[in-house]
Amino acid sequence: MLGAQLFDRVGRGLRLNEAGRIFQSHAAASMTELMRGHDRLAKDGGASVRLSVGALPTASTDLLPRAALRFRQQAPNVRLHILTGPNWLLFNQLRDGSLDLVVGRMPEGETALGVTFQQLYIEDVVLVCRPDHPILENALPEESVRQFPLILPPKGAVISGTVDRYLSSIGLPEMRGDFETVALPVGRKIVQSSDMLWFISRGVVAEELRLGTLIAVDLSSPLLSGPVGISVSRSAPLSVERSVLSDCLRYCASNMV
Repeated sequence: MLGAQLFDRVGRGLRLNEAGRIFQSHAAASMTELMRGHDRLAKDGGASVRLSVGALPTASTDLLPRAALRFRQQAPNVRLHILTGPNWLLFNQLRDGSLDLVVGRMPEGETALGVTFQQLYIEDVVLVCRPDHPILENALPEESVRQFPLILPPKGAVISGTVDRYLSSIGLPEMRGDFETVALPVGRKIVQSSDMLWFISRGVVAEELRLGTLIAVDLSSPLLSGPVGISVSRSAPLSVERSVLSDCLRYCASNMV
């Protein structure tokens, strides 16, 4: 019907090519309407399908909650199962089929094996502090980083390599953190109660930055920027529900940036 090849053979499997991805985007819209019709006619009104999503810290505080609410409107009979955890665990679960997709920073190195990534937007890692922190008075805050205790992402966190590269670029290749976390409740309280500085994805602390309870130190380094998006296992079967959620994530991401 289309006069185009939609799949490329890769090893013993098939993978959507560019023409396939274009057609899939249109087919997904049609399938969404079919799902809505099914939902309206469903007699029990209960959830008939479960979609499992892994949320990395940068997506779990704002992007995914927005997309989940939009997804609920479009697919009310699909039960959304959302898990958080360290990136190595979520990506292992993605590869073994326990998760349908993972939302967050693009995986690197071995974590990215067997995974396809669709970028939604570019986000930076920020260095945050309390509002009256002395580093804010320095015109060149990079020179003052070594003077204060740090909270760094733990090894294995998606942003760990990004922060390590930045610290090396300002002459601190062996810098170690006094604490290691990407957890908002812990990091927020420590930073607000001390002189500690915290390297963390902007999305994790977006609400705190908006309210002014935390302040981002102006580092202006391209080394701290990286893509946020949707990760899917290369071996995952086609899923209408996953396509609908992906569309919701794209819509919400476009209205955030």
